[in-house]
Order: sequence, then C-alpha cells, then structure tokens
Amino acid sequence: MAQDKLPSRYTITAALPYTNGPIHIGHLAGVYVPADIYSRYLRLKGNDVAFVCGSDEHGVAISMKAKKEGVTPTEIIDKYHNIIKKSFADFGISFDNYSRTSAKVHHDTASEFFKKMYEQGDFIEEETEQLYDDEAAQFLADRFVIGTCPRCGHEEAYGDQCENCGSSLNATDLINPKSTITGTVPSLKKTKHWFLPLDRYEGFLKKWILEEHKSDWKPNVYGQCKSWIDEGLKPRAVTRDLDWGIPVPVAGGEGKVLYVWFDAPIGYISSTKEWAKREGKDWEPYWKDESTKLVHFIGKDNIVFHCIIFPSMLKANGDFILPDNVPANEFLNLEGNKLSTSKNWAVWLHEYLEEFPDMQDVLRYTLTANAPETKDNDFTWKDFQARNNNELVAIFGNFVNRVTVLTHKYYDGVVPTPAEFSETDLETLKALKGYPEILASSLERYRFREGSQELMNLARLGNKYLADAEPWKLIKTNEERVKTIMYVALQIATGLAVLSEPFLPFTSEKLKGILNLSSNQNGKSIGWDDVSLKETLLPAGHTINKSELLFRKIEDKEIQQQLDKLEATKKVNAQMDKEVAPQKDTITFDDFSKLDMRVGTIIEAEKMPKANKLLVLKVDTGLDTRTIVSGIANSFKPEDIVGKKVTVLVNLAPRKLRGVESEGMILMTEDKDGKLVFVNPDEENVSNGETIN
Repeated sequence: MAQDKLPSRYTITAALPYTNGPIHIGHLAGVYVPADIYSRYLRLKGNDVAFVCGSDEHGVAISMKAKKEGVTPTEIIDKYHNIIKKSFADFGISFDNYSRTSAKVHHDTASEFFKKMYEQGDFIEEETEQLYDDEAAQFLADRFVIGTCPRCGHEEAYGDQCENCGSSLNATDLINPKSTITGTVPSLKKTKHWFLPLDRYEGFLKKWILEEHKSDWKPNVYGQCKSWIDEGLKPRAVTRDLDWGIPVPVAGGEGKVLYVWFDAPIGYISSTKEWAKREGKDWEPYWKDESTKLVHFIGKDNIVFHCIIFPSMLKANGDFILPDNVPANEFLNLEGNKLSTSKNWAVWLHEYLEEFPDMQDVLRYTLTANAPETKDNDFTWKDFQARNNNELVAIFGNFVNRVTVLTHKYYDGVVPTPAEFSETDLETLKALKGYPEILASSLERYRFREGSQELMNLARLGNKYLADAEPWKLIKTNEERVKTIMYVALQIATGLAVLSEPFLPFTSEKLKGILNLSSNQNGKSIGWDDVSLKETLLPAGHTINKSELLFRKIEDKEIQQQLDKLEATKKVNAQMDKEVAPQKDTITFDDFSKLDMRVGTIIEAEKMPKANKLLVLKVDTGLDTRTIVSGIANSFKPEDIVGKKVTVLVNLAPRKLRGVESEGMILMTEDKDGKLVFVNPDEENVSNGETIN
C-alpha cells in the first residue's frame, strides 16, 4: 500500500537495457528520462536516493546477436555495454550505479537468491517436452523459434510472445514452428526444469495489486495486471537449456542457466550492492526496510515481470520490500511507424549528438513533453523543431536572455537593490514560491509531461512580468522602479535554474553558471524547497556572469536532413521486405542455349489503341527491324524510350496481340516500388545484334 509517512530513503530502478544494440529515443522516452527526472527531483528535495540500473547481458537476444555477427557473446556485451553506458552519461542520466549482469556480484547474488528459494521449496521440478533443433543439436530457447501465432495468425510470432497481438506464448504453442538457427522444423525432446508456481501467489497479488494499488497505480499498469490475474496464473520456468547465462547452482542443473527474466530483475539488487560497497554503505535497508520506497521505471512490455513475477520472487524469498509503484510508459513511435532496431527505424542517441551537439536537453524536453505516459505517442522531427523554437528558445531562453542582458546593461551585472514592491511584484514572487509545490505534485504522481509544461509556465510567468513592466522603457523615467523589476525577474531566473534541473540538467547547470550561483550560497547549492522558503534567492549586490544563449533556433534544413535520412531508411527497408520469387525448376545448359538473346535498340514507340498497358515498339535487333508488343505503358512514355538499348529474346514464336503480330520479347525486371526496369547492357559500345550468353 502507498506509504502514509514520508519514506526514509528511495530505491529507484530503471529497466536493464539488453546489450544487443545501442540506445534510441524510445528507450529514453519510455524509461530513462522519467526515472532520471524523478531521481534528480528527490535529490534536490534532500532525500536519500539509490538510482540503479545496469546492462542485461544474458538471455537469447545476446546469443542470437553473437551468432549473427560470428563473435562470442562476451564480445557483444562488452561492445554494447560501453556504447549504452556512454549514451546514458552523455544524456545526463544520473545513475548512482550502472552495473552489468556479467559481473561477479550479480552472478553471486542471483545464485544465492535461487538457492534460497530452492531450499525453501519455492520451485516445482518438472520434466517437459521442449523444441529441439536436431541439426544444431540444441534445445531452442523461445526467441530461437518462430511460427504462426495460434491467437491472431501472425506468421512471425516468437516462442515467447507474438509482437503482433501481444499474446504471451510458449514455443510449443506455435503453429508450424521453425528454428531460426537452421531453418529446420524442430522436434520435441524431454528436458527437466524448475518452475516458479505463480498460481500460489494469486491471493497475495489480488490483495496487493487489485485492492491496495487500485487508486494509485497507472490505469495501463493496473489493467494489464488485472487481466493476467483474472486469467489465472500458471507455473513459469525459471531455468533454460542454454550455454550463456548464470549456471543453475544446484544438483541436476548441469548444462542449464537461470532464465533471463529471473536473473535480470535481481540485477537491481546486485547493482545496489555494488554501489553500497563503493560508497561504504549498507545495501540492505534499500531493499529490506519497510520505510524505503521502491519504484520501478519500465516500458509496458515489462509490466508483467515487474508487477507479478518479480514481486512473487521477492515475496517468496521473504526478506524484501515490494515496489510502491511501477509507473510504466507505453511505446513511442517515430514519424507514425513503430520504432524498430532491426529495421534501423530509430533516432540513435550517439548519432543525435553528432548531428545536434550539446543539445541533449532539447531532446529530453521534447520526449518529456510528448511522453507516452498513458498511450502510445509519436515523435516527429517537426514537433521537435517546434518545441525547441517556440518553447525553449522563444519562452525559456528569451526570458533568461532578457534578464541577464539588461542586468549587465543597467547594473554591470550586479543584482540591484529593490525599491518598494508593487502589488504585481508581490503576486509574482508569491507565484514563484508556489512552483516547487506545483511541480512536486506532478512529479510525485509520475506526470512528467504535466511537470514539463508547468516548468514552461514558470518561464511564461517571467516573460509576461517583463513584457508588462517594460523596464527598457521605464529606465528613462523611473530608475528606482526598474531596479525592483530586475530584482524580481532575477529571482524568477534563479527559480528556473533550480527547478529546471530534473528536466533540463545541462541547461540548469549553464544557467547556474551565468547567475554565478555557486559563489552565492557559501558552498551550498540552492535546494528545491529553498525556492518556496527563502525570502531571497539571489541577493542584491551579487554579481552574475556574462550572458550567453541557452538554446539556439533549429532551421528547416536541419529537420529536412533528418526526414531525408528516414526516407532513405524506408527505401532500404522496402527493398529488403520485397519478397524474392522462388527459384524455378532446374534446367540444363542445352535448355538455356536454345534461348537467342540479342542486344537491340528501340527506334519507334507508340501506344496500342484502346489498350492501357501495351506499347507497340519497333526494335533494331541487328538481324532485322521487327515489331514487338510490350506491356510496359504504365512504366514508360513512348517518347522517353526511343533510342533505348534493350535485351531482346529474338527466337520466341510470334504471337498476335490486339491484331498486331509481336516477334519477340524484351527482358524486364522490377525495382523495389514495383516499377519496370529494362535489363540492358551498361557498356555504350555494345552493338545491336550482339548475342547474350
């Protein structure tokens, strides 16, 4: 149940990313930016926070990638662990610890967790039939099997899940299963595994989720959990026949590893252990003290694991607290299509920083303002440009720039001493003091979109205050009034510097530098609550540093380059997706030698009357000039193909088409869009009549 009193500490986890590829904007929007915003906010409030994550380096996805690239799994995980870790650091994701599941501390932690549950009798041992690839001489893990989904008929469902209808499956449920390793039809073979009997935990889960968290968990999370529980929970295997992973640490476990869904969430615990050891702390209160608040940030594809399976594991183990909330997000699409790693339909973080250097906060803000919190949402480059130009530049950046430039212009960068405050001044300062609570309300309820817009409203407050007061006009007639106006505006700018940190950490740091905040607080930075409680954030007499722009405008041509890049990807995917016709029956050389193919040139072309698809061509074959009727009118205009070199099958039996005798056939193929293309020699000096052998 949600805690009635304030937690003593917070354990914040972000889903462990698979080390089988780099990170893209979908990952950031769904999990890591929301988790980072929340963790940064809690730290600014002065809370004890352990924000942990790490690379998920076991499981079939890694094995598949290694096989595909012809390298070892270790080479794959080392490569992508470093890429992923760097991407997170580059985007300011402020993990207290980023670990990896290949680390010894994780292997030890997961093994101990399994052994304790095993010794308590929490597993059931069963011999089952599983799919086996006889050619590869190995059992097939779920993702090494593909077949037709028994529920929706999708022909490329995996052995654990149909990505078309979202159904959870067993590999043996698939219709017409096929091994992705060899392409052969697998056989059934008996093997022994340990299962977690989830049905034993139905009563606990019903009370804990469906009753106690009915009002405070997101509807998408609650709904998916309810659906699973209402359907009836079944035992789920916790071990697999694989050679990559954590070896099953009990007798009879030879040649088997812990199933990745079992070992991966334990990675949160091992990452916390690693952090605590480094910091000289005790890790146990962060996982075993009831006054700790545990929050899991995940995407919707991980809801079941974090809300049903992992809590059942924690409950069975007996010593651990349960998550207070699991604010899972839905999926982010890109320009109307699902993000796809395999099809390169993504905005990769390392590429983004090459093309938009030092603009991490623009992407963070756009992804937050358009976050898929309750439904799938769409990232578009036009929206990215609009968020930057119309909000970050025109509102936030414009206000800060006006304040700092005028402070230098009128007072050489020194905060002026205010005169008497008007009613508007007092109302504005009161409104500023209300923003920490307004933002906290959004963030405590995991409404980060709402929070980002409230932050922008604070910048709007500053802009409106300056626009209404017009200090640039008053300076000529009422210098004392301008001092008060600039003092108030500088307090708002300071509030923005502090409250923007969770959302815009790089901008916040830059703005704090401009305002010279570090020298103002006797070595102590201004905290979240200070914005509400302190009478003065930036005192009179304090000197600010030189003004500089926080954001730059993004031009249309930059956006067009990104759209062109995606269009090129779309064309490549279309080419790859195009089905290749199967090979025809085998022929002999003698069969082929009967075909007489010659180089020819089209010398005349006209449309066949009353026939939309046919062109009547006169072709110089080098042997003669002959008439050929060809069904290419939808792809070519007659005037565009006169003089075109072509390949002609000259010994085809004549055939009448619409009363015109056609004496041969021109060789054609299709491009990826289905448009006809001539199959013809590239060399210019090939003469008509030359044979093609």
